[in-house]
Amino acid sequence: AKMNSLAQDYPAILFEDHEPPCLSLYQPTHRKPPAKAQDLIRFRNLVKKMEESLRQKYPARDIQALLAPFEALAEDRAFWNHTADGLAVLAAPGVFRVYRLLRPVAELVVVADSFHTKPLMRIIQSADRFQILGLNRQAFKMFEGNRDALDELPPIAGVAQTSAEQLGMDADVREGSRRTYGARTGPGAQHGTDVKQDARDHDTAEFFRLVDQLVQRNYSEPSGLPLILAALTEHHHSFRSRSRNPQLMAESLDFDPDSVPLDVLRERAWQLVLPHYLKRLGGFVDTFAAAHGSGLASDDLNDIATAAFAGRVATLLIEADRLIPGRIDPTSAAIMADDLGNPDVDDVLDDLGERVIKAGGEVVIVPAERMPTGSGAAAIYRF
Repeated sequence: AKMNSLAQDYPAILFEDHEPPCLSLYQPTHRKPPAKAQDLIRFRNLVKKMEESLRQKYPARDIQALLAPFEALAEDRAFWNHTADGLAVLAAPGVFRVYRLLRPVAELVVVADSFHTKPLMRIIQSADRFQILGLNRQAFKMFEGNRDALDELPPIAGVAQTSAEQLGMDADVREGSRRTYGARTGPGAQHGTDVKQDARDHDTAEFFRLVDQLVQRNYSEPSGLPLILAALTEHHHSFRSRSRNPQLMAESLDFDPDSVPLDVLRERAWQLVLPHYLKRLGGFVDTFAAAHGSGLASDDLNDIATAAFAGRVATLLIEADRLIPGRIDPTSAAIMADDLGNPDVDDVLDDLGERVIKAGGEVVIVPAERMPTGSGAAAIYRF
């Protein structure tokens, strides 16, 4: 199965209107046996549930065609051998997206006229996420994670990750041609090995320049996440002097990521990110306090809902593991409380978050102990 990149797709998948029916499937998955063995069984059961829902809501549609990509995924042994902590699959006519998630999600199937993206918002907007660029002369790889988990990102279709591919031809051919035409004779002539070294340094510099552009365009810009360079010390200056990426952090890891277990890489990276994370959260809390004093912030859910529907919320802080059952009336912006036992009930905080993102505001998922309010939300207004 082709893995899709959540960082690249979000929030486009949230905003695009897709032809219904839109199918959303979420389930927790496991990295290791024996729990792993249940993942595929769960998936097949959820697909059955989806089929029943489709027959009820869309009896005239070609249901087999809509479910075919799900069946193909169920048959993909390699995919089920490499699961993470959660799985999200979004499908509509002409659309099929599969996301491996670094956080567990509750089991859920929704058949509706738009995608159910709330669990993705919770993951994507959490303030502790970061990316790592693992780099050497031959290749680069990307990782994404948070304080709890780190994964290598699947390659993006059409993006070359090795210098041989990127620089267009085999290194020996390049070096050979330079040796033949680039060698000087007479006093001060460079030996073949020197020319080879120069050529190699030139290629490395060029490769690093290309990597910086690719990473910025394909990873940093779509995700907005801090980026940590992990490479041998000898490569740091060469890469940094060519980098134009504003997300690249000043601190680096001075080893090749391939040389340590993933958990060590995550832990070392988190130590670098932690001060920035605390500073960023502290900044939001300070801004909220200052704005609250001048009437430009609120922790009252009803006020926040009204402001969110009017497009007035610049930043919304949502408490990480808090759920407030109910929904917001789209015409009056009034909050209707309810209980989560009712399957059609949403979470008020998620509804607020989605509304703020759609209006171009920022949503940040904040751990409870860092929240400046007790209501589950804190909004900073534009005006």
